[in-house]
Amino acid sequence: MSTYKEINGIKVESLGSDPPAPFVGQVWYNTGSNSLKYFANLSASWATGGNMATARNGLGATGTQTASLAFGGNPSGNTQINATEEYNGSSWTNGGNLGTARRCLAGAGTQTAGLGFGGYIVPGQNQVATEEYNGSSWTNGGNMGTARYKLGGAGIQTAALAFGGIGGTNATEEYNGSSWTGGGNLTTARNFLAGAGTQTAGLAFGGTPSEKTATEEYNGTAWTNGGNLNVGRLGLAGCGSQTAAVAFAGLAASSTRTAATEEYDGSSWTATANMPTYKFYLAGCGTATSALAVAGEVDSQVATTEEFTGGGPTTLTVGTD
Repeated sequence: MSTYKEINGIKVESLGSDPPAPFVGQVWYNTGSNSLKYFANLSASWATGGNMATARNGLGATGTQTASLAFGGNPSGNTQINATEEYNGSSWTNGGNLGTARRCLAGAGTQTAGLGFGGYIVPGQNQVATEEYNGSSWTNGGNMGTARYKLGGAGIQTAALAFGGIGGTNATEEYNGSSWTGGGNLTTARNFLAGAGTQTAGLAFGGTPSEKTATEEYNGTAWTNGGNLNVGRLGLAGCGSQTAAVAFAGLAASSTRTAATEEYDGSSWTATANMPTYKFYLAGCGTATSALAVAGEVDSQVATTEEFTGGGPTTLTVGTD
Protein backbone atom coordinates (compact mmCIF):
# COMPACT_ATOMS: atom_id res chain seq x y z
CA MET A 1 0.00 0.00 0.00
CA SER A 2 1.28 3.48 -0.90
CA THR A 3 1.90 5.95 1.92
CA TYR A 4 0.59 9.50 2.11
CA LYS A 5 4.14 10.77 1.54
CA GLU A 6 4.58 8.63 -1.59
CA ILE A 7 1.29 9.90 -3.04
CA ASN A 8 1.62 13.58 -2.09
CA GLY A 9 5.38 14.02 -1.67
CA ILE A 10 5.08 15.33 1.90
CA LYS A 11 4.77 13.88 5.38
CA VAL A 12 1.67 14.25 7.54
CA GLU A 13 2.32 17.06 10.02
CA SER A 14 2.11 16.34 13.74
CA LEU A 15 0.51 19.27 15.56
CA GLY A 16 -0.44 19.79 19.18
CA SER A 17 -3.78 21.31 18.12
CA ASP A 18 -5.73 21.94 14.93
CA PRO A 19 -4.20 24.71 12.77
CA PRO A 20 -6.02 28.06 13.11
CA ALA A 21 -6.40 28.56 9.35
CA PRO A 22 -6.09 25.23 7.49
CA PHE A 23 -6.24 25.12 3.68
CA VAL A 24 -8.53 22.84 1.69
CA GLY A 25 -6.79 19.48 1.28
CA GLN A 26 -4.53 19.87 4.33
CA VAL A 27 -3.97 16.73 6.42
CA TRP A 28 -2.47 16.68 9.94
CA TYR A 29 -2.16 14.48 13.00
CA ASN A 30 -3.45 16.12 16.20
CA THR A 31 -1.26 14.80 19.01
CA GLY A 32 -3.57 16.31 21.61
CA SER A 33 -6.58 14.24 20.52
CA ASN A 34 -4.54 11.44 18.88
CA SER A 35 -6.53 11.83 15.68
CA LEU A 36 -5.82 12.16 11.97
CA LYS A 37 -7.66 15.12 10.47
CA TYR A 38 -8.44 16.50 7.05
CA PHE A 39 -9.75 19.89 5.90
CA ALA A 40 -12.25 19.57 3.04
CA ASN A 41 -14.78 21.69 1.17
CA LEU A 42 -18.00 19.69 1.56
CA SER A 43 -21.23 19.90 -0.41
CA ALA A 44 -24.52 20.57 1.36
CA SER A 45 -26.79 17.56 1.79
CA TRP A 46 -30.09 16.28 3.17
CA ALA A 47 -30.59 13.04 5.11
CA THR A 48 -33.66 11.25 6.41
CA GLY A 49 -34.41 11.60 10.12
CA GLY A 50 -36.85 9.81 12.41
CA ASN A 51 -40.58 10.03 11.73
CA MET A 52 -42.93 11.86 14.07
CA ALA A 53 -45.58 9.86 15.92
CA THR A 54 -48.36 12.00 14.40
CA ALA A 55 -48.40 13.10 10.77
CA ARG A 56 -49.50 16.72 10.37
CA ASN A 57 -49.12 19.98 8.48
CA GLY A 58 -49.43 23.58 9.65
CA LEU A 59 -47.45 22.91 12.84
CA GLY A 60 -45.01 25.03 14.82
CA ALA A 61 -41.43 24.06 15.60
CA THR A 62 -38.35 25.43 17.33
CA GLY A 63 -35.00 24.37 18.76
CA THR A 64 -32.02 22.72 17.11
CA GLN A 65 -31.48 19.73 14.84
CA THR A 66 -30.64 17.52 17.83
CA ALA A 67 -33.02 19.06 20.39
CA SER A 68 -36.17 20.30 18.68
CA LEU A 69 -39.80 20.82 19.60
CA ALA A 70 -42.84 20.45 17.30
CA PHE A 71 -46.41 21.26 18.32
CA GLY A 72 -49.97 21.69 17.09
CA GLY A 73 -50.95 21.35 13.45
CA ASN A 74 -53.57 19.71 11.26
CA PRO A 75 -53.51 15.87 11.23
CA SER A 76 -56.37 15.40 8.74
CA GLY A 77 -59.44 17.08 7.33
CA ASN A 78 -60.55 20.34 8.90
CA THR A 79 -59.11 19.71 12.37
CA GLN A 80 -56.32 20.72 14.72
CA ILE A 81 -54.42 19.02 17.53
CA ASN A 82 -52.54 19.96 20.71
CA ALA A 83 -49.91 17.18 20.46
CA THR A 84 -46.28 18.10 21.18
CA GLU A 85 -43.24 16.01 20.25
CA GLU A 86 -39.53 16.33 21.10
CA TYR A 87 -36.65 15.29 18.82
CA ASN A 88 -33.23 14.14 20.07
CA GLY A 89 -31.48 13.98 16.72
CA SER A 90 -32.75 10.53 15.79
CA SER A 91 -36.25 9.95 17.18
CA TRP A 92 -39.37 11.78 18.40
CA THR A 93 -41.05 11.28 21.79
CA ASN A 94 -44.24 12.77 23.16
CA GLY A 95 -44.08 15.95 25.25
CA GLY A 96 -46.76 17.86 27.11
CA ASN A 97 -49.84 18.91 25.13
CA LEU A 98 -50.59 22.50 24.18
CA GLY A 99 -53.35 24.04 26.28
CA THR A 100 -55.11 25.18 23.08
CA ALA A 101 -55.21 22.84 20.09
CA ARG A 102 -54.53 24.81 16.91
CA ARG A 103 -52.88 24.85 13.52
CA CYS A 104 -50.98 27.39 11.37
CA LEU A 105 -49.20 28.78 14.44
CA ALA A 106 -45.62 30.00 14.87
CA GLY A 107 -42.84 29.06 17.26
CA ALA A 108 -39.69 30.44 18.85
CA GLY A 109 -37.16 29.45 21.51
CA THR A 110 -35.63 26.10 22.44
CA GLN A 111 -36.79 22.60 23.33
CA THR A 112 -36.77 23.44 27.06
CA ALA A 113 -37.87 27.07 26.73
CA GLY A 114 -40.23 27.14 23.78
CA LEU A 115 -42.94 29.53 22.66
CA GLY A 116 -46.05 28.87 20.56
CA PHE A 117 -48.26 31.76 19.40
CA GLY A 118 -51.10 32.64 17.07
CA GLY A 119 -52.80 29.99 14.96
CA TYR A 120 -56.26 28.93 13.88
CA ILE A 121 -59.10 26.86 15.32
CA VAL A 122 -61.99 25.56 13.24
CA PRO A 123 -64.50 27.09 12.79
CA GLY A 124 -63.00 30.47 11.86
CA GLN A 125 -61.20 31.44 15.05
CA ASN A 126 -57.93 33.34 14.68
CA GLN A 127 -55.82 33.04 17.81
CA VAL A 128 -54.08 35.53 20.09
CA ALA A 129 -53.08 32.79 22.54
CA THR A 130 -49.41 32.43 23.52
CA GLU A 131 -48.03 29.43 25.41
CA GLU A 132 -44.64 28.81 27.01
CA TYR A 133 -42.97 25.37 27.22
CA ASN A 134 -40.56 24.44 30.04
CA GLY A 135 -39.39 21.10 28.67
CA SER A 136 -42.37 19.11 29.92
CA SER A 137 -45.53 21.25 29.95
CA TRP A 138 -47.13 24.36 28.44
CA THR A 139 -48.45 27.34 30.44
CA ASN A 140 -50.27 30.45 29.24
CA GLY A 141 -48.27 33.55 28.36
CA GLY A 142 -49.49 37.01 27.38
CA ASN A 143 -51.95 37.23 24.50
CA MET A 144 -50.94 38.77 21.19
CA GLY A 145 -52.41 42.17 20.32
CA THR A 146 -53.61 40.92 16.92
CA ALA A 147 -55.25 37.52 16.33
CA ARG A 148 -53.63 35.84 13.34
CA TYR A 149 -52.54 32.59 11.70
CA LYS A 150 -50.11 31.52 8.96
CA LEU A 151 -47.68 34.01 10.52
CA GLY A 152 -43.90 34.10 10.84
CA GLY A 153 -41.94 33.80 14.07
CA ALA A 154 -38.37 34.17 15.35
CA GLY A 155 -36.35 34.69 18.51
CA ILE A 156 -36.42 33.10 21.96
CA GLN A 157 -39.04 32.61 24.67
CA THR A 158 -38.27 35.90 26.41
CA ALA A 159 -37.55 37.93 23.27
CA ALA A 160 -39.70 36.71 20.39
CA LEU A 161 -40.91 38.25 17.16
CA ALA A 162 -44.24 37.66 15.35
CA PHE A 163 -44.96 39.13 11.91
CA GLY A 164 -47.42 38.93 9.04
CA GLY A 165 -50.15 36.32 8.81
CA ILE A 166 -53.85 36.27 8.01
CA GLY A 167 -55.45 38.77 10.34
CA GLY A 168 -52.07 40.37 10.98
CA THR A 169 -51.33 41.56 7.41
CA ASN A 170 -48.00 43.40 7.82
CA ALA A 171 -48.15 43.90 11.61
CA THR A 172 -45.16 42.97 13.80
CA GLU A 173 -45.23 42.25 17.53
CA GLU A 174 -42.43 41.78 20.06
CA TYR A 175 -42.66 39.51 23.14
CA ASN A 176 -40.67 40.16 26.34
CA GLY A 177 -41.51 36.96 28.17
CA SER A 178 -44.85 38.18 29.51
CA SER A 179 -46.50 40.57 27.04
CA TRP A 180 -46.56 41.63 23.39
CA THR A 181 -46.02 45.16 22.07
CA GLY A 182 -46.21 46.53 18.53
CA GLY A 183 -43.11 46.75 16.37
CA GLY A 184 -42.39 48.10 12.89
CA ASN A 185 -44.62 46.90 10.07
CA LEU A 186 -43.39 44.62 7.29
CA THR A 187 -42.83 46.44 4.00
CA THR A 188 -44.74 43.69 2.17
CA ALA A 189 -47.93 42.38 3.80
CA ARG A 190 -48.12 38.59 3.52
CA ASN A 191 -49.01 35.27 5.11
CA PHE A 192 -47.73 31.70 4.92
CA LEU A 193 -44.20 33.09 5.15
CA ALA A 194 -41.11 31.85 7.00
CA GLY A 195 -38.89 33.51 9.58
CA ALA A 196 -35.47 33.25 11.19
CA GLY A 197 -33.13 35.17 13.46
CA THR A 198 -33.77 37.12 16.65
CA GLN A 199 -36.02 39.90 17.89
CA THR A 200 -33.41 42.54 17.03
CA ALA A 201 -32.01 40.84 13.92
CA GLY A 202 -34.94 39.06 12.31
CA LEU A 203 -35.54 37.73 8.81
CA ALA A 204 -38.85 37.28 6.94
CA PHE A 205 -39.03 35.58 3.52
CA GLY A 206 -41.49 34.09 1.05
CA GLY A 207 -45.24 33.98 1.53
CA THR A 208 -48.42 34.99 -0.30
CA PRO A 209 -50.50 36.64 -1.90
CA SER A 210 -48.64 35.50 -4.98
CA GLU A 211 -45.53 33.43 -4.41
CA LYS A 212 -43.29 36.00 -2.78
CA THR A 213 -39.54 36.19 -3.33
CA ALA A 214 -39.31 39.21 -1.03
CA THR A 215 -36.94 39.04 1.95
CA GLU A 216 -36.95 41.59 4.76
CA GLU A 217 -34.53 42.21 7.63
CA TYR A 218 -35.58 43.56 11.05
CA ASN A 219 -33.27 45.63 13.27
CA GLY A 220 -35.49 45.72 16.36
CA THR A 221 -37.42 48.74 15.12
CA ALA A 222 -38.00 48.60 11.37
CA TRP A 223 -37.93 46.22 8.39
CA THR A 224 -35.77 46.87 5.31
CA ASN A 225 -35.55 44.93 2.07
CA GLY A 226 -32.95 42.20 1.66
CA GLY A 227 -32.04 40.01 -1.31
CA ASN A 228 -34.90 38.15 -3.02
CA LEU A 229 -35.33 34.40 -2.97
CA ASN A 230 -34.56 32.71 -6.29
CA VAL A 231 -37.76 30.64 -6.03
CA GLY A 232 -40.85 32.55 -4.90
CA ARG A 233 -43.01 30.36 -2.69
CA LEU A 234 -45.51 30.06 0.14
CA GLY A 235 -45.94 27.41 2.82
CA LEU A 236 -42.16 27.11 3.07
CA ALA A 237 -39.97 26.73 6.14
CA GLY A 238 -36.63 28.14 7.22
CA CYS A 239 -34.27 28.79 10.10
CA GLY A 240 -30.94 30.30 11.07
CA SER A 241 -29.88 33.89 11.61
CA GLN A 242 -30.24 37.14 9.70
CA THR A 243 -26.81 36.68 8.12
CA ALA A 244 -26.84 32.88 7.76
CA ALA A 245 -30.27 31.41 7.01
CA VAL A 246 -31.72 28.55 5.00
CA ALA A 247 -35.11 28.34 3.24
CA PHE A 248 -36.64 25.11 1.97
CA ALA A 249 -39.66 23.48 0.32
CA GLY A 250 -43.09 25.11 -0.16
CA LEU A 251 -45.44 25.84 -3.04
CA ALA A 252 -44.03 27.78 -5.98
CA ALA A 253 -45.86 29.38 -8.92
CA SER A 254 -49.16 27.76 -9.95
CA SER A 255 -49.07 25.67 -6.74
CA THR A 256 -46.09 23.69 -8.00
CA ARG A 257 -44.55 21.77 -5.10
CA THR A 258 -40.85 22.43 -4.70
CA ALA A 259 -37.91 20.78 -2.93
CA ALA A 260 -35.67 23.80 -3.58
CA THR A 261 -33.31 24.84 -0.79
CA GLU A 262 -31.57 28.22 -0.62
CA GLU A 263 -28.94 29.69 1.71
CA TYR A 264 -28.83 33.38 2.73
CA ASP A 265 -25.56 35.15 3.57
CA GLY A 266 -27.02 38.44 4.77
CA SER A 267 -27.44 39.94 1.31
CA SER A 268 -28.35 37.26 -1.24
CA TRP A 269 -29.82 33.76 -1.58
CA THR A 270 -27.92 30.92 -3.28
CA ALA A 271 -29.41 27.60 -4.42
CA THR A 272 -28.04 24.53 -2.66
CA ALA A 273 -28.94 20.83 -2.33
CA ASN A 274 -32.64 20.07 -2.90
CA MET A 275 -34.63 18.20 -0.27
CA PRO A 276 -35.07 14.49 -1.10
CA THR A 277 -38.86 14.97 -1.27
CA TYR A 278 -40.83 18.09 -2.04
CA LYS A 279 -43.36 19.10 0.59
CA PHE A 280 -45.16 22.16 1.89
CA TYR A 281 -47.00 23.53 4.96
CA LEU A 282 -44.08 22.15 6.99
CA ALA A 283 -42.08 23.56 9.92
CA GLY A 284 -38.36 24.21 10.25
CA CYS A 285 -35.83 24.83 13.01
CA GLY A 286 -32.10 24.77 13.70
CA THR A 287 -29.31 26.70 12.00
CA ALA A 288 -28.26 27.38 8.42
CA THR A 289 -25.70 24.57 8.60
CA SER A 290 -27.69 22.14 10.75
CA ALA A 291 -31.41 22.43 9.99
CA LEU A 292 -34.48 20.27 10.47
CA ALA A 293 -37.52 20.06 8.16
CA VAL A 294 -40.51 18.75 10.15
CA ALA A 295 -43.67 17.02 8.87
CA GLY A 296 -45.86 18.93 6.37
CA GLU A 297 -47.78 17.72 3.34
CA VAL A 298 -46.93 15.85 0.16
CA ASP A 299 -50.20 14.42 -1.20
CA SER A 300 -51.51 14.31 2.35
CA GLN A 301 -50.11 14.99 5.81
CA VAL A 302 -46.75 13.32 6.50
CA ALA A 303 -44.70 12.52 9.60
CA THR A 304 -41.32 12.63 7.85
CA THR A 305 -38.29 14.54 9.10
CA GLU A 306 -35.29 15.61 7.04
CA GLU A 307 -31.94 16.84 8.32
CA PHE A 308 -29.89 19.43 6.44
CA THR A 309 -26.12 19.79 6.68
CA GLY A 310 -24.68 22.89 5.09
CA GLY A 311 -21.67 22.79 2.85
CA GLY A 312 -18.38 24.65 3.01
CA PRO A 313 -14.89 24.20 4.44
CA THR A 314 -14.95 21.72 7.32
CA THR A 315 -12.44 19.84 9.48
CA LEU A 316 -13.05 16.07 9.31
CA THR A 317 -11.65 13.44 11.69
CA VAL A 318 -10.38 10.55 9.55
CA GLY A 319 -9.43 8.29 12.47
CA THR A 320 -8.47 8.24 16.13
CA ASP A 321 -5.87 6.13 17.91
